[in-house]
Amino acid sequence: MANAQLTTEPELLRSRCGCSGLDDVLGGGLPSGHVYLLEGEPGSGKTTLALQFMAEGLRNGEKVLFVTLSESRADLLSVGRSHRLNLEGIRILELRPDEEDLKPEGQYTVFHPAEVELNDRVQMIMKEVNELRPDRLVIDGLSEVRMLSKDPLRYRRQILSLKEYAPASCTVLLLDDRTSRQVDLELHSIVHGVIALSKIAVEYGKTRRRVEVTKLRGCAFREGYHDYLIRMGGVVVYPRLIASEYEEIPANRGRVGSGIAELDSLVGGGLDRGTSTLLLGPAGCGKTTIAIRWAVSAAERGETASIFLFEETIATLVQRASGLGMNLQQHIQSGSIKITHLDPAEMSPGEFVELVRKAVEQEDTRTVVIDSLNGFLQAMPGEQFLALHLHELLTYLNHRGVVTLMILAQMGMIGAIQTPADISYLADNIMVLRYFEAQGEVRQAISMIKKRSGAHEHTIRELKLGPERIYVGEPLRDFHGVLSGIPALVGQGTNGHGNGHGPRLDN
Repeated sequence: MANAQLTTEPELLRSRCGCSGLDDVLGGGLPSGHVYLLEGEPGSGKTTLALQFMAEGLRNGEKVLFVTLSESRADLLSVGRSHRLNLEGIRILELRPDEEDLKPEGQYTVFHPAEVELNDRVQMIMKEVNELRPDRLVIDGLSEVRMLSKDPLRYRRQILSLKEYAPASCTVLLLDDRTSRQVDLELHSIVHGVIALSKIAVEYGKTRRRVEVTKLRGCAFREGYHDYLIRMGGVVVYPRLIASEYEEIPANRGRVGSGIAELDSLVGGGLDRGTSTLLLGPAGCGKTTIAIRWAVSAAERGETASIFLFEETIATLVQRASGLGMNLQQHIQSGSIKITHLDPAEMSPGEFVELVRKAVEQEDTRTVVIDSLNGFLQAMPGEQFLALHLHELLTYLNHRGVVTLMILAQMGMIGAIQTPADISYLADNIMVLRYFEAQGEVRQAISMIKKRSGAHEHTIRELKLGPERIYVGEPLRDFHGVLSGIPALVGQGTNGHGNGHGPRLDN
């Protein structure tokens, strides 16, 4: 990752995991020649990640050994094929009970299984390791070893014997499915590092998955939780964004306009690069339209803009923009505007942040539109973390000199309006849109109420959408209470008469 503070020591040899995101979290991979624990409940992706670890070793010409105490060789290879992993040359040792163990004469009546089966299996592992001398070793099924052991002491000693017998250059990965009701912290003290995979059940939508490195001796790593997915190709980890790891791009900030003179005048001549703007207002008042206008303006300047939609479909947005004089389809075909439709029920916060980061770093996006934060809020496992996620994302975008426009739909139409999340303090600029009543009509108003980077108008202007244009009128100076939704006439109207019939708002 560019400009990252986590650097790999040149003298420390690393074994990459075959998952770039996890390698980034680990600071470059697992330090070679040590024993690591990969734990997680069934279905969390342990075996898939272990096979990626094996495939990476084979790609580097290393000798690898996969010891399985639960899955069959055919099952493992099937998983590898489903993820298109090249496992040609892998050595697999099956230590599962065979048919003879299921017959009555094969059952132990005098000896405990730990005194026969456990010793036999450990000896077979040691024999295979001694013959192959692998560079990478995976033992899948610590729960089997735990159940065969009489007590925790014997279990601990067996793991210690495996650890001591492994070649000094061998990187060992132990897989535990957490089927034991008690957390085995003693095993954590034996190994060099611990990687924990977990699943978060949600009431609706896809299960959220996250990974945490809880221990890695003598190495810097990214602490905390990181989202991950299991998809074609294996486990994909999205490292948590840390904005401080990215240096601020200097100079060439400047201001960018919307292409509407009155709107640019309202915001103080345009929006400054490297700032974020929050558009607040009830549904349908023009928030998305104003944000898209800045994206189209960026495309007309020859820059790239990225729009992330959580609610509206792409086809509806293109059609609606066309009716307001903005040819989105032309810019989409030229690649100047890239629109991504996201499903909040299927999208994790880490995946969304990664999409934004790739748009900025790989596609040189200069304007980002998030429509809306309500959808992003639904993608969060807990709304109390929305501010923290947004703080890192906005700081990163500001460091990269990106113009960011975020839309937040408020609850209510006229009068008392509530905001689902208070994140106004995170935005550099705040633009408020409101409905108001005048002469028996519902009209729209727009105002800039905050701008950290410079001066702006403190007026309230009328906003009209269509036909074929976006119209921003003169300041509504004869009204009081426009933002409340029910304004009162305080001066002489534009018709020049104070006869109580109200002002005439002409185009």
